Amino acid sequence: MIVDLSVPVVSGMPVYPGDPEVEITPALTVAEEGVNVLRLHLGSQSGTHVDAPCHIDDALPALDDLPLERFLGPAAVLDARGLPPRAPITPAMLGPVAGRLGPGTILLVATGWDAHWGAPGYLAHPYLEAETARLIVAAGVRTVGVDALSVDPTPAPADLPAHRVLCGAHGVIAENLRNLGPLLEAQAAGRAVEVSLLPLRLHAADGAPVRAVAVIT
Repeated sequence: MIVDLSVPVVSGMPVYPGDPEVEITPALTVAEEGVNVLRLHLGSQSGTHVDAPCHIDDALPALDDLPLERFLGPAAVLDARGLPPRAPITPAMLGPVAGRLGPGTILLVATGWDAHWGAPGYLAHPYLEAETARLIVAAGVRTVGVDALSVDPTPAPADLPAHRVLCGAHGVIAENLRNLGPLLEAQAAGRAVEVSLLPLRLHAADGAPVRAVAVIT
């Protein structure tokens, strides 16, 4: 079974405060030019996307400096649903998935906050504590995804603590995922979950939109 983990890209969709707004308009049409072509205006961090390490530090790798293995692999899904707005995801919450973490594993954090997509409450999402991010990195994980706007609070502290830990380890962060519930169910049933977070190949980019999918076997 294939599960789509991506939000649709449409004009006026939610973006991180201060990021470019998304606008999609016809550039060519069948009626006028004989073909349909869209004109896209969006930021590198629009919709379901990945952050490259250089998102927070020019000295860190850009998107095309990273191995493709960062974007594909087996998933471990952390159940962080039911938290109140702006609640921290603490180190203790890693316990149920600690044995699944290791090099090559993609950790997906299910907060359930994708239910608030398009509503003002989407900005009040839970977030990773810096120490939680440090434990994830110490376990060998270099790719972390979340079904929320950011792994840090929104608005974020100036130092973006969780970003700084994960990106500082040359890790990849995927944000604005959705539909992680079926992955939790599959994991609980002992089924394998593989995830693809392959981004657009933008040269020297800080990040890029992705069509994120999971394959449950």
